[in-house]
Amino acid sequence: MHLNPYGEYAVLMAASLADDWPDDRAGIEARTRKFGMTMDFAESPDDHWRTRGVIDEWLRVVDASEPGERARLLNDLMAHAAAYPRLTDHGREGWHLHYRDDANDSLPDVLRAVISVGTALHLTTRGIHRLSRCAAGRMKGDPCAAVVVDVTRNGRQRYCSVRCANRAAVRRHRARRSMTVH
Repeated sequence: MHLNPYGEYAVLMAASLADDWPDDRAGIEARTRKFGMTMDFAESPDDHWRTRGVIDEWLRVVDASEPGERARLLNDLMAHAAAYPRLTDHGREGWHLHYRDDANDSLPDVLRAVISVGTALHLTTRGIHRLSRCAAGRMKGDPCAAVVVDVTRNGRQRYCSVRCANRAAVRRHRARRSMTVH
């Protein structure tokens, strides 16, 4: 079975790149492999910084506070990335859909298409609210800015990790205690 790279996996890959940016192009390509992408990418000397630009554009979608703004930003991203859907069997991996021009196989261009369409599928099938920054980072003094891709059943994931959730709970508890002591 071939997993569609345009769904949850693409969004998780984008979050992984955003939260832990690789030092070089090889690191980006290794990360794509970790998330199941198998294709070979055309190589260009500007791939590293152009791919960083793709992730930065995507982070604007993550940080959009209003659903309409999020949709507009994502539509703009897809308009610059996606072509009409087409069936392909590159590498004899099994037939699957591509949402990009087959002639454009550069790393940043492929990732722009995969990430933007994957994000659109994630937000339309799971909910427009299911992509955000870690709620711990919204608390005073907490530096966490990790991306949260909510893939839970109930759609209520707010923290990037158990560690951040626990840290936030301790802060809330201490704040309540200090209010009752004074």
